[in-house]
Amino acid sequence: MAGLTLPRFYPIVDSEIAAGFGGEPLAVADDILEAGAKILQFRHKGFFSREMVGTIERIADLCRQAGALFVVNDRADIARVVGAGLHLGQDDLSPLPARTVVGPETVIGFSTHNESQLRAAADEPADYLALGPIFSTSSKKNPDPAVGLENLRQLRALTLRPLVAIGGITRANADQVLAAGADSVAVIGDLFPDVRARARDWLAQCGV
Repeated sequence: MAGLTLPRFYPIVDSEIAAGFGGEPLAVADDILEAGAKILQFRHKGFFSREMVGTIERIADLCRQAGALFVVNDRADIARVVGAGLHLGQDDLSPLPARTVVGPETVIGFSTHNESQLRAAADEPADYLALGPIFSTSSKKNPDPAVGLENLRQLRALTLRPLVAIGGITRANADQVLAAGADSVAVIGDLFPDVRARARDWLAQCGV
């Protein structure tokens, strides 16, 4: 998608992390959207049961009603079914073949974790890139080494595409991450426990 501009606050609903706080993904998504978020990613690393796909369809409907971009993590087939954007990791289907599944107009994001991956991503048909973890994080099992703010500042120059910083980002360090060159900050754990209030805080801090 040419000229994609991402909101600075990029909330991610991780089904496992939400469950750890006693949250149901649909309710968490609703709280984030009610607060005013304009993008929402759903991440689910477990089995995609019929019930889970139904939940994703309902979240997609909520995003459409809120005028927010909905992004599905990992699964090109489900993203196409629900009319969502797609976010891919290094171990997923790469953006080039994924593009044949979701079509030319679908927003595709692609995760990178270091300089070599960020450089390689230049050849992929992704609309935006993610880089992280910026800081140590507990929201992902077996995370890659932390990038750090100085490396983020240097690596920012390697791509003209929107860059989403992810990993260990809180309201206390988000301003530093944005100042280091990130266009957006992905937020997972710092959405809890009071999701709607936290999302409002994040939106106020990020400005857009």
